[in-house]
Amino acid sequence: MENYLWLVYALLSAICAALVSVFGKIGLQGLDANAATVIRAVIMALFLICVMLVQRNFSHVSGILTDKKAMLWIAISGIAGALSWLFYFVALKYGKVSQVAPVDKLSVVLATIIAVVFLHETVSVMSAGGIALITIGIIMVALG
Repeated sequence: MENYLWLVYALLSAICAALVSVFGKIGLQGLDANAATVIRAVIMALFLICVMLVQRNFSHVSGILTDKKAMLWIAISGIAGALSWLFYFVALKYGKVSQVAPVDKLSVVLATIIAVVFLHETVSVMSAGGIALITIGIIMVALG
């Protein structure tokens, strides 16, 4: 089962991400997308702090803060995530969830390409075929 634990968490992530899209679209009606994104980020930060409190996991924070290289990459990741949320909520404000959410998943394709080029990860022929199908599907959704 432990070999598939990543899949359980990935599926839970996908379910929660789907709810972000639907709940975000409902909540954005008549509101500024950037302000809504800021409010969402604050709520997320508070929720995650509560998770750390419940898990009594604060001992790891100092190790991260003292590792300058890790902090740099985590900060860059945070900025990229914030930009992603800003663009996503603006896209949701003007577009349909059924189109915005799939196009946003182009990140799967881009992340794979970037991982191959910069992290030297390998992709099987089957995985490459799946990535190609995702790309084709995204194009079909965007044009449809």
